[in-house]
Amino acid sequence: MLLYWQIGKTIIEQQQQASWGDKITKRLADDLKREFPDIKGFSLCNLNYMRQFASAHPDFTIVQRPVAQLPCGHHVVLIDKVKDEQQRTLYMQKSLENGWSRDVLSLQIKGDLHIRQGSAVRNFTTTLPSPQSDLARQTLKDPYIFDFLTMSDDYKEKDLEKGLVEHITKFLVELGAGFAYVGKQYPIEAGGRNYALDLLFYHLKLSCYIVIEFKIGEFKPEHAGKLNFYLSVVDDTLRHPDDQPTIGLLICQDKNRIIAVYALKDIQKPIRISEYQLTTAIPENLKGSLPTIKELEEELQSDNDNRVS
Repeated sequence: MLLYWQIGKTIIEQQQQASWGDKITKRLADDLKREFPDIKGFSLCNLNYMRQFASAHPDFTIVQRPVAQLPCGHHVVLIDKVKDEQQRTLYMQKSLENGWSRDVLSLQIKGDLHIRQGSAVRNFTTTLPSPQSDLARQTLKDPYIFDFLTMSDDYKEKDLEKGLVEHITKFLVELGAGFAYVGKQYPIEAGGRNYALDLLFYHLKLSCYIVIEFKIGEFKPEHAGKLNFYLSVVDDTLRHPDDQPTIGLLICQDKNRIIAVYALKDIQKPIRISEYQLTTAIPENLKGSLPTIKELEEELQSDNDNRVS
């Protein structure tokens, strides 16, 4: 990355001093190919990316920052798709933290992660100490994009939960770094009665359990009360003395922001309310008539079995 930055910086300086404009880049590309015929990567297109890279990061100390650890391909994606410097820095940091591939980085940019990060209704500032509250705010999103699922029009909460668990790797990518899957319909007991948590995770950076509950349809105040109850039980029965307070994440289809704020106003447990979105590539009136991912996988397996036989 230092070499690419230096080449890009040289092109910028030469273009500022001469009147040849883009001809300088083409001449440099030809010279490099002639001098180093066995080295790839010095095409005119790549040199233009190097120039844009140096222009986006004019400070030479860029090479000493974690950004220099990103592969060139990631920077190409960022240059092409993210024009705002602060947003670009956010995606660089998240790529390093989460170990995103170039394709995952592109999907996160397409999903507007910079908008979804830290935008949900929550009560972290009053229920968690600093800097735990800031880290929790930055960790959870709103909305969550479940575009790897195809659901029928009459799907239920258990169907959504089942689909996410079946595609747990993609779900974990959407959740972000640090989430460790503990279980679904995780059993807890209180007052001689049994209850089940939709999904239970442990977050390695936050050092706490995270209870995720799904609600089909619009958020209702009683949803927060039920999740608050679950958090109290988990804190008393599962939480280790060294763990931070358990966090609740309620993911619903839709919410009235004012109602959500009032529902969390006097609750003493840390809760966040986020929405979720299924794939936007399929029109709503067609979702119910298309096969699910599982059905497609079964169909492909059946075809393979028939060929073998």
